[in-house]
Amino acid sequence: MMALVVHLKKVSHLRGKGDRIAKVSFRGLPFCSRVAENCGDVAHFNETFRWPIASRLDGNEMLEIQVYNYSKVFSNRLVGTFCMVLQKVAEEGHLELTDTLIDENNTSIKTSVTIEIRYQATDGSAGTWIDGEFLEVPDDRDGVFAFETDSLLSGQSHGSGTSHGRSLHGSIPTFRKAGKGVFSAMKLGKIKNSKDDHKRDEPAVLDMEDLDRKAMRLAGTLEPDTISLASVTAVTTNVSNKRSKPDIKMEPGSGRPVDYQISITVVEARQLIGLNMDPVVCVEVGDDKKYTSMKESTNCPYYNEYFVFDFHVPPDVLFDKIIKLSVIHSKNLLRSGTLVGTFKMDVGTVYSQPEHQFYHKWASLSDPDDITAGCKGYVKCDIAVVGKGDNIKTPHKANETDEDDIEGNLLLPEGIPAERQWARFYVKIYRAEGLPKMNTTIMANVKKAFIGENRDLVDPYVQVQFAGQKGKTSVQKSSYEPIWNEQVVFTELFPPLCKRIKVQIRDSDKVNDVAIGTHFIDLRKISNDGDKGFLPTLGPAWVNMYGSTRQYTLMDEHQDLNEGIGEGVSFRARLLLSVAVEILDTASPEIISSSEVQVEGVSNISESATGKMEEFFLFGSFLEATMVDRKIGDKPITFEITIGNYGNQIDGVSKSAAAKKKKKDGESEDEENELILNSSEDEGEEEGDLVSVSTTPLMRPVITDRNYFHLPYFEKKPCVYIKSWWQDQRRRLYNSNIMDKIADKLEEGLNDVQEIIKTEKAFPERRLRGVLEELSVGCSRFVALANKDVNLAGRTKLDRERLKSCMREIDSMGQQAKQLRTQVKKNTVKDRLKLAQSFLQRLRFLADEPQHSIPDVFIWMMSNNKRIAYARVPSKDILYSTVDEETGKDCGKVKAAFLKLPGKKSFGPAGWNVQAKLELYLWLGVNRQRKDFLSGLPNGFEEVKAVKGGPGLLSVPPVSLVYEMKQVFQLRAHMYQARSLFAADSSGLSDPFARVFFSTHSQVTEVLSETLCPTWDQLLVFDDVELFGEASELRDDPPIIVVEIYDQDTVGKAEFIGRAFAKPTIKMCDEHYGPPRFPPQLEYFQIYRGNCTAGELLAAFELLQIPFDAEEIRRALIAVHDFAVPKIKIGQGGKADLPPIEGSTDSERGPILPVPLGIRPVLSRYRIEVLFWGLRDLKRINLAQVDRPRVDIECAGRGVQSVLIQNYKKNPNFSTLVKWFEVDLPENELLHPPLNIRVVDCRAFGRYILVGSHAVSSLRRFIYSQPDKTSNNWASAGDVVVNLDAEPQIRKMDTVVKLDAMSDAVVKVDMTEEEADKEKKKKKKKKKGGMDEEEETDERVLDWWSKYFASIETLKETLRTQEAAHAEAEEREEMEIAAEVAGSKMKEKSREKKSAKDKKKGQTLESSEKTPVKSRVDELVVFNKELESEFGDFEDWLHTFNLYRGKAGDDDEHALDDDRIVGRFKGSLCMYKLPLSEEITREAGYDPNMGMFQSIPHNDPINVLVRIYVVRATDLHPADINGKADPYIVIKLGKTEVKDKENYISKQLNPVFGKSFDIEATFPMESMLTVSVYDWDLVGTDDLIGETKIDLENRFYSKFRATCGISSSYSVHGYNIWRDPMKPTQILTRLCKEGKIDGPHYGPGGKVKVANRIFTGPTEIEDENGLKKQTEEHLALTVLNHWEEIPRVGCKLVPEHVETRPLLNPDKPGIEQGRIEMWVDMFPSDMPAPGPALDISPRKPKRYELRVIIWNTDEVILEDDDYFTGEKSSDIFVRGWLKGQQEDKQDTDVHYHSLTGEGNFNWRFVFPFEYLVAEEKIVISKKESMFSWDETEYKIPPRLTMQVWDADHFSADDFLGAIELDLNRFPRGAKTAKQCSIDMIRNEHELPTISIFKQKRVKGWWPFVARDENDEMELTGKVEAELHLVTAEEAEKSPVGLGRNEPDPLEKPNRPDTSLMWFLGPLKSIRYFIWHNYRWLILKALGLILLLLMLGLFLYSIPGYLVKKILGA
Repeated sequence: MMALVVHLKKVSHLRGKGDRIAKVSFRGLPFCSRVAENCGDVAHFNETFRWPIASRLDGNEMLEIQVYNYSKVFSNRLVGTFCMVLQKVAEEGHLELTDTLIDENNTSIKTSVTIEIRYQATDGSAGTWIDGEFLEVPDDRDGVFAFETDSLLSGQSHGSGTSHGRSLHGSIPTFRKAGKGVFSAMKLGKIKNSKDDHKRDEPAVLDMEDLDRKAMRLAGTLEPDTISLASVTAVTTNVSNKRSKPDIKMEPGSGRPVDYQISITVVEARQLIGLNMDPVVCVEVGDDKKYTSMKESTNCPYYNEYFVFDFHVPPDVLFDKIIKLSVIHSKNLLRSGTLVGTFKMDVGTVYSQPEHQFYHKWASLSDPDDITAGCKGYVKCDIAVVGKGDNIKTPHKANETDEDDIEGNLLLPEGIPAERQWARFYVKIYRAEGLPKMNTTIMANVKKAFIGENRDLVDPYVQVQFAGQKGKTSVQKSSYEPIWNEQVVFTELFPPLCKRIKVQIRDSDKVNDVAIGTHFIDLRKISNDGDKGFLPTLGPAWVNMYGSTRQYTLMDEHQDLNEGIGEGVSFRARLLLSVAVEILDTASPEIISSSEVQVEGVSNISESATGKMEEFFLFGSFLEATMVDRKIGDKPITFEITIGNYGNQIDGVSKSAAAKKKKKDGESEDEENELILNSSEDEGEEEGDLVSVSTTPLMRPVITDRNYFHLPYFEKKPCVYIKSWWQDQRRRLYNSNIMDKIADKLEEGLNDVQEIIKTEKAFPERRLRGVLEELSVGCSRFVALANKDVNLAGRTKLDRERLKSCMREIDSMGQQAKQLRTQVKKNTVKDRLKLAQSFLQRLRFLADEPQHSIPDVFIWMMSNNKRIAYARVPSKDILYSTVDEETGKDCGKVKAAFLKLPGKKSFGPAGWNVQAKLELYLWLGVNRQRKDFLSGLPNGFEEVKAVKGGPGLLSVPPVSLVYEMKQVFQLRAHMYQARSLFAADSSGLSDPFARVFFSTHSQVTEVLSETLCPTWDQLLVFDDVELFGEASELRDDPPIIVVEIYDQDTVGKAEFIGRAFAKPTIKMCDEHYGPPRFPPQLEYFQIYRGNCTAGELLAAFELLQIPFDAEEIRRALIAVHDFAVPKIKIGQGGKADLPPIEGSTDSERGPILPVPLGIRPVLSRYRIEVLFWGLRDLKRINLAQVDRPRVDIECAGRGVQSVLIQNYKKNPNFSTLVKWFEVDLPENELLHPPLNIRVVDCRAFGRYILVGSHAVSSLRRFIYSQPDKTSNNWASAGDVVVNLDAEPQIRKMDTVVKLDAMSDAVVKVDMTEEEADKEKKKKKKKKKGGMDEEEETDERVLDWWSKYFASIETLKETLRTQEAAHAEAEEREEMEIAAEVAGSKMKEKSREKKSAKDKKKGQTLESSEKTPVKSRVDELVVFNKELESEFGDFEDWLHTFNLYRGKAGDDDEHALDDDRIVGRFKGSLCMYKLPLSEEITREAGYDPNMGMFQSIPHNDPINVLVRIYVVRATDLHPADINGKADPYIVIKLGKTEVKDKENYISKQLNPVFGKSFDIEATFPMESMLTVSVYDWDLVGTDDLIGETKIDLENRFYSKFRATCGISSSYSVHGYNIWRDPMKPTQILTRLCKEGKIDGPHYGPGGKVKVANRIFTGPTEIEDENGLKKQTEEHLALTVLNHWEEIPRVGCKLVPEHVETRPLLNPDKPGIEQGRIEMWVDMFPSDMPAPGPALDISPRKPKRYELRVIIWNTDEVILEDDDYFTGEKSSDIFVRGWLKGQQEDKQDTDVHYHSLTGEGNFNWRFVFPFEYLVAEEKIVISKKESMFSWDETEYKIPPRLTMQVWDADHFSADDFLGAIELDLNRFPRGAKTAKQCSIDMIRNEHELPTISIFKQKRVKGWWPFVARDENDEMELTGKVEAELHLVTAEEAEKSPVGLGRNEPDPLEKPNRPDTSLMWFLGPLKSIRYFIWHNYRWLILKALGLILLLLMLGLFLYSIPGYLVKKILGA
């Protein structure tokens, strides 16, 4: 491809300091450099610009470089310009120079520029587009007149034709004065410089879009695309810019209900806040609630319960549902319990995760009523969302070690911080406009009669929903323009895990409220989480709401549309709102702690806040209306265009008076500005009283053919125009248009690349480089353009932030694209393509503007005043801008629009029929830029105005256009064939015919009966097709051709199969009919049926112009020169000049013309050999069984029939195996016709009935290729020694070494023994001493399960290493890009990512380090998918073809095809070109009857013993109400059915079956094995949970030898016993014989030679008694395990394995119902009988007894206050239980009145339990409730809980603290109470842990902890305990008593006396309590009392004494 590359190095000698920017232009296509910031006198740009060019570089073309001082605020100031003529570059191709610039006055200045220019030319001159080529008309620059072949009112004229010297034969030129162009430039405020002429009059300029495409078509480098498989781009590519691309897919994808299944497993909860609670987890999805069982008194309950929710809803509805997990405490029948905390997330977040799931993640709970509190605990769960056809990869469900790292595994999407903060979301609702009436007029009249005034008929309010909460504004009574000014406030964690806010205007009604319109705000689009991101913000901005049509009906059938489901079909209202988010500081005191929704008032907002009102003008012209459905064809039809409520004449609402007034003022003021601006053109428009015309005149349709009508517009095309007023927010739309255009271009390019790859053409990497080049150019263009108009009124914060982030992202995307371009190599195309596709998604995401401005445009077809069908055009697509990139993609272009039915009517078959096809021209822009609105129309028309009197009406838009010019063409449609069509008849076939539409013509091909791959080979000729407009334009952009394919039915209307679009190749009459463009090549066109593909059409279309009379033309030219407008009635010059059509050669086909020779493909002779093996599973036909079937094979009209199967029941195989036929097929493999396989049943009296058929659409995989004798597999330069380890080392990642046969190397495939031993020693040293004794596992202990669990560990490890490797690769790639994209941001990001990944890697490494070296356990392979998917469906030579019958289901993507399968044909095909080389037929043992199918086993019936092992099932779909199932297994094979009903497993969704079943079967009659899992029910029938089907026959005959898996080592006894009746040596001998290879030769020293490979291995074996014997089995097995290394015949043999198969249920197609792990062995009966089946019955749990002695406690916190003394004390006792056995909890006695927190107990707990060592789980069997029928088995981790309590007599006991020990890994106890601290719990992860199962006996001190009010852990005591674990046998031998009882009693604790109860020994306790503490107090008190006594006595006795004294008694 040619290109001009300019490397701009630097600009020097600049004046001053500042930012500089350079603009480099060539051929009118400018590129801007980046801004060189803050540079002094030298600006280093160092940038390369590249122009892909399609025409040779002409010596006098110019390159121009302009250097500007860059300013963000003001316009850039020009420093100077550098121009050069590219003559030297064109001659030499390379040039470097430094030269000075010139300023505006053309004087040279000091500043100089340094550049390097390269020009890569290619030989083979392409079509050139150079100025002078058209007609020598004086140049426009002299201002005389412009001669433009391309347009009349030129928009952008691209003379992009490829004709050499277009003469005037085909078109009549028009001339006009060139005044207008300059004027418009002045209006833009730029004086037009003659070079930068807005591409107006330079025909040599090509849009980038076309350049690349053109260059591909025309440049000689790539041969013209001969064919593209179902080209996606064939239709959608444009040459000139008059037409926009058609939308190919018809049916709206959203809004259709789909099946979904949400499965949630609640594993456990941890760290719940609260004391001694009984927690329940409630799982809520949408409105469905399900609860787990209740666990008693624990803060870390273990549930492991599985819940499934099934939904059948549209995707959007599902993704907005909220998943809510809440933990409730002490809930029972009477009380609802108290909420601990909740976690919320929407379903969409889960669905957007990789694999659509979160696996084993911790959800952190928060309390919605108290947002100041922190985390309330964690719930560990798995959440998966499965849609139809998603397959979930579940990580393997074996013994998982618990992920204790909660912080590292939080349930959050990537990139969301672990600590989320609370935030307030403010949704402010200001006002709404344009609401529809929501009441009938009768009601209104009644109201009017009562109230006396006419009120608006709607009472609106707004409802906002977010994260499961709702808020409502107040209701505004009777108002079409309600004003609320309220805000709805949500309090939610930030970032929220709910993506959308739903805002809905509703109408309040007495009966029920109805939605008026709905808008979703996507938080991802209004925020950015990057390091320079911003919080969600929006508006204040108007959002438009769409929904059903506006007429009010009581029962609106499209009400769903108003709820936001599906595509709205009409404008409903617009709402002014804004969104803001503020992060809360929860510490501040004045915060409201509840998260309830609040509604508050807000202040009003100014008018101008949303932008200045502008008058917009919308113009539309209907050029053609065809394909009008015949149901509506008999009444007159009119089309209506509306934008918002403007133009809506039936059901728009009259504006309220205020609004009218407002509009009027605004309008007049606008008008004044307008008049000033447009003074030169628009004088005629007085006061702007332009009346809108929004509908076309009524017109009766004319019949096209039996299905469709068309409207006879012919030369008179009706027009509509509408004036409307909107806030001017065009900038938003412009930016999003630029991005959309970049994205469209990118998408088209990527489709191209994919096509090149698909058709295996040369150089996809070149095209991809071109695409990336375009992308980076587009990005830099965006950065240059987007930063305009930043200070407009109404710019919101979101506008500013979005602009910044878009600029950043697109800039970096451009850099990355440049970067990627350099990395695209041949081998990396596919990876880079993926990256480029991620760019595409990103661009599309960015381009979607969240703040609306102008509503979308609707086009309605109306008949009888009813709305029938519509099309919706986004307003941004037709928005005009003076800058080309900003213009909408359909603005001012002719667009083919297909009208569809509204709402649900358009689902399914009704929606596929086109209601009408319009050729439509639309233009929308600001009224003052209106003058160009006609410029994109096809030329050659006159405007017809609405008559208004007065000559001043220059600028009134036309009511219709009359085309004076018309061209006459002949269309030839070469309909060759179609393939893979949709089956429309009950026979499973169709009777297809095609109908071709072009303009108002249509024709039909013949009907071919009973085929899905019709070869019509028919030429349809359309004569006298009249097209209006200029010939040259039509040549570049013809209208599209629609091909519809129907199925002919004898009765009733033909049924629609699908539709394809095509564009014809056009020949003007002056062009030569010859290469490269003619004759056209056949191309594949994709056939669509709704949204699904329904086949491909192979065809070619050409449009040939019919020439005119020379005389007419001469007259016309004279008229032109006299400047009269020519009125030419063009006569036909006859068809003599057209290329001739060969007459029909076929006498049989009558008048049907075949596709001519140059177009139909070149054929050559092929032979197709067919292997007929047999038929399977044929279903009944019309209730009769198939008895004597036969297979017919047909390809391209030739074929072969199999022999008849005489009795299908007895033997369904064919007696003759191979037949062949010869056929002529195209040389080009891609054009090969499909091969049809049909099965017919031969009934009596010579009747045949079709059973079913299959079409092989591509024969490529059956093409025979000769083995390449030179490849290294064949070279036997020497023997290759393959050295293997004596014993296959198990736990290691082997490095796989590819063996190269040429080398004589000894390849080490494994570590040697010594190394392994060293490793072991190292690892032993690492571990603590004293652990060695349990290193070697005893052989006797091992069983099959040990092998299984070891293998699962290996599987997990491989997955982990893969993940790590993947992460590493990703990281490397990122680093590469980061290194090249110089930007610190990327680096930082990748660094963060890297650290995260390193952590991941680190974890995986550590985990592999940590695993103690497992003893050598022989392993098997666990496949986490079906076996056949690993081995190519075992179709190595026997293929299975499904036979279909019946109509195809019309569900999306034909998911129902399984119901149509009526049987299967087994066989194979082989095709090759004749003649075949001799070598093959000369080989020894060649059997000519078998052709290419040599050495195939015979297909006689064979008896086989089938042995099915079922290990277990996981994740079964619950079948019972309690959310569980009682599964059992049913196995069907042929007539045999084994039901294992009595062994059902109660209430288990992950049952371990561990069973084997033997069934005798006879292949081929019984070869389909069905393994089903049923749910046992006590009452009623058992339900099927799911089933899996296995085709045993293909496995049996496969060369991968899937009969019995080959184990990794050979032993004759023990758990790893050899299962196959044939020993490895026998198998090896047999394989060598079958493959005709030399060997095996066993040599001395443990060597064996097969072919030219030498293998080594051990030669001794031990039998049961330990005696060693010599054997060759190990050697043979080694060869078998490496069989894929044997040349020519080698392939991987199926190893000993367990496969994991998904269980499916026919009622829920495509959704997994669980998985089953199993394997199948098959033993033919003619071989020795196999040994007994392996015993894989589930391990019985081992019985243990855990004895816990509680010796003492210390430092227990003191709770009680003493009655008398107020002293703190506690009455301590200790309680203990094993998790899951709360009901068996045991308590010690009470240590009363501990004053120091010390307690002495000497008390023994005894806990018997059953334990599975391998899974590290305790097994508990108990009845779930008193009503349960049987016991349920639970598996839970072994955890011992000990709690310390304070005993109270009259109130409930107080909980003080607890500790939970995981018996497998708990911290070692402290030696003394002092050393025991809370850190033992806090830093549990860092401390070394021990396992009671290894240690058996442990004693020490452990801390008790509880949580205080602030949720901090605090130490509440210490306990000295001894744990002793004994097995059940040991326990029987040495029993112990509970507490301190016999046997083996413990002595009484030595407790201080205080602890005795005070009422038993009151004196004692008085002595203790009172004397002890208060003796001094007591003594003082006694003394005082004595004194007082004395004093009292004294006072008492003194009066008497005194009297005595006085009286002297």
